Amino acid sequence: MPRPRRPRFVQGGPMANAFRPQGILGRDMEEVVLPVEGLEALRLSDLEKLDQETAAARMNVSRQTFGRVLAEARQVVAEALVMGKMIRIQGGSYTLPGVGRWGRGRPGGRGRRGRHGPSGF
Repeated sequence: MPRPRRPRFVQGGPMANAFRPQGILGRDMEEVVLPVEGLEALRLSDLEKLDQETAAARMNVSRQTFGRVLAEARQVVAEALVMGKMIRIQGGSYTLPGVGRWGRGRPGGRGRRGRHGPSGF
């Protein structure tokens, strides 16, 4: 039996929960799912230009785990860009800093936990 995942720290939710290519009807479009922690890994590595060791510490994971999350996120984004798919940002195993375990205690009472389900954003 695998060890349970520890939630990864993310600084905040996404500004948008989906991106889609222009010119393709929504009902005809395939989609890929980018977990919230994947978006955070992309932000830390590619936007903030942090090295993997520093970014991993910010997310409260090992460097190897950060590298795996980052590689998976880049794969999802590349597939969406090349194949013309919509990117839906949701789910994952993460917590927001200062709101308690799994995001509980957030105003409104909605937690932010989920492996593959809706993130509540």
